[in-house]
Amino acid sequence: MDKEQFATEEDWDLLQSFFPRDWEELAVESKALKGLRKDKSPSGLLRTLLLHVGCGHSLRETVVRAKEAGLAELSDVALLKRLRKSSDWLHGMCRSLLEERLAASPEGIQIMHLLDASIVSEPGKTGSQWRLHYSLSWPSLSCDFFKLTPVEGVGNGENLTQFPVRMGGYYLADRGYSSASGIRHIADGGGHLTVRLNPDGVRICDQSGARFPLLRELRRIRRTNQTAQWSVIISDSNGNTAAQGRLCVIRKSQTAINLAQHKLRVKAKKHHVTLRPETLEYAKFVIVFTTFDPERYPAAAVLEWYRLRWQVELVFKRFKQIAGLGHLPKYDPESAKAWLYGKLLVALLTEKLMAHALSFSPWGYGLDNKTHS
Repeated sequence: MDKEQFATEEDWDLLQSFFPRDWEELAVESKALKGLRKDKSPSGLLRTLLLHVGCGHSLRETVVRAKEAGLAELSDVALLKRLRKSSDWLHGMCRSLLEERLAASPEGIQIMHLLDASIVSEPGKTGSQWRLHYSLSWPSLSCDFFKLTPVEGVGNGENLTQFPVRMGGYYLADRGYSSASGIRHIADGGGHLTVRLNPDGVRICDQSGARFPLLRELRRIRRTNQTAQWSVIISDSNGNTAAQGRLCVIRKSQTAINLAQHKLRVKAKKHHVTLRPETLEYAKFVIVFTTFDPERYPAAAVLEWYRLRWQVELVFKRFKQIAGLGHLPKYDPESAKAWLYGKLLVALLTEKLMAHALSFSPWGYGLDNKTHS
């Protein structure tokens, strides 16, 4: 074995130490190895898949490299079929990594779950689209949940119901998640929510059940950086209560107001719609609905916490720019789904490696408890 090959094997052995403990068992249980004629090693198959998914090589280039490295001998068509069969395995590895992370969450630190979704498309007009529902945990800034759904179809849209709720958990979400069904989902699960309000997407009532006069109250806030809060009830179109909480509001700077209103006018002109006066009025403010404890989280604190939500959008940018998550190969729905799970596995492993690097040891790797003498 030459020095280059030895270094490659050493790197692979080190990388395997970051895999979930049950990664090989998952390969068997998910039937990812079923049908392999020669080498049925989970290691060889995963290395081959990562050449395609992680390194971005085409199917044809991947099979050539895999053959030269002695990992596998198969055609590009066979590799595509193997990728399809590995979807559950890759998903299971991602899930196990997330479970490890949740088990290691520190106690005594307020953890916020930043929720958002992003669309990944195949190239071409007829390419399929997938929506990645993603939860980013703060302060670790690591993924604690993800889910893939097709873009089309009932129940696949952006909604808080896509996410599991942990009793006592804290969640932050953007305006796209401002719906009565989603708000009720978090409240019924025992979670605490702060979501950017879409005034046209929910019914806002005062404590007596009457419609809350939002525009009238907003017009009283005239100074830049002025905040206000009101106790309200969010209900659905049938008048059923989704949750009780507060509206927390801050007036934007005049520069930010001008920019927001300009974007609205451009969008209205592009889509040939008439812009309503109240829409321009709402653009002067950041309005969030929250169920956070008012004693612990006054209005200013809630608004400061909401600013964290931008971190999850930065994650999507890194995924698409660095990991190539936005360039979905045009194969078929099943292989595309497996490819996405592979990309997410690479991202999760990268996060784990980066976290490990923060506590870097002089010899370059962690000690396995099982090897202690």
